[in-house]
Amino acid sequence: MTRDEFDAYCGSLKATTNVIQWGNSSVWKVGGKIFAICSIWGEGREDKISFKCADMSFEILCELPDIVPAPYLARGKWVQLSEPDALSDDDIRSYIDDAHAIIAAKLTKVKQRELGLI
Repeated sequence: MTRDEFDAYCGSLKATTNVIQWGNSSVWKVGGKIFAICSIWGEGREDKISFKCADMSFEILCELPDIVPAPYLARGKWVQLSEPDALSDDDIRSYIDDAHAIIAAKLTKVKQRELGLI
């Protein structure tokens, strides 16, 4: 998945916003909370996708080749795809959906209603 495809998909999800920060990282948020990032963090100079995971997904994904705990965010159960083909585009979209849902569920009910999430 390219950065443009990543941005287009994240932008298609409900109530999302995008900011460019941390040295040209594409940071996607729902309700002001980050759920996915495309950046050059870690080794190499190519864009890498990172996203929030459920606890079990984090454990499983980190055992796969070319997927590592995300720099600076691993404590919060984030992974980073260190190679562009670490997961299929369909799998990436599915995990981004999950990340969006995980973060949206942590928002207050008032905020969820305000954003049209419930």
